[in-house]
Amino acid sequence: MSTPYTKNSVIGEIVADNYRTASVFKQFGIDFCCNGKRSIADACNGKNLEAHQVLDALQDIGVVTESVTTYNSWPLDLLADYIEKTHHRYVKLKIEEIKPYLEKIVKVHGSSHAELEEVKRLFLESAEELKSHLKKEELILFPFIRKMTENREHKLPFERAPFMSIQNPIAMMHHEHDTEGERFRKIAALTNNYTPPADACNTYRVTYALIKEFEEDLHLHIHLENNILFPKAIAMEQELSA
Repeated sequence: MSTPYTKNSVIGEIVADNYRTASVFKQFGIDFCCNGKRSIADACNGKNLEAHQVLDALQDIGVVTESVTTYNSWPLDLLADYIEKTHHRYVKLKIEEIKPYLEKIVKVHGSSHAELEEVKRLFLESAEELKSHLKKEELILFPFIRKMTENREHKLPFERAPFMSIQNPIAMMHHEHDTEGERFRKIAALTNNYTPPADACNTYRVTYALIKEFEEDLHLHIHLENNILFPKAIAMEQELSA
């Protein structure tokens, strides 16, 4: 069975169509969330990869099965609810879980592993920025998306938001997503892709595992917004205001 994708296929659209393909891009170190608007060819050029390597791996994924969550088919209000109740809640809970672990390993191992202080600084910066980011989505952007969905469903008059076009807050969210993507790339580099050193204690290992899981969840979270929710919300606004 041949893959439906070509070297010109857009990465974010591929993952939006079938999230199982995310594992392929992760395998090749290709960012599918913040930089999801690139084609396979463009991404491979930046990595000294051959496009056929990625396409062959995508073919091995196979077709979408019924067990795969097809976020791309969900109504926008449902998707916004899911992101908020699943990923926003996860971020808030895990930040509070990870912070004391980081404090502990910096205190115990910081003298022999100087990179830990920088990892802690970056993670705490991310924690504060993400808390602010989530509030903007929960109080401003997501309520407007839900309102648009209701308006279309019930054929109600469209009312523009105070921020004029939804593209304005979305542009801000994209920028903040890019910032977090870059921050976690630095953390991954500092930790040798979350590989604990030989002298790591169990707390050290657990901390790295938790931050790696946090980053992976953030990738899915950003993907759902950048590649599915936001483009569809922009299209819905344009439809309603036509």
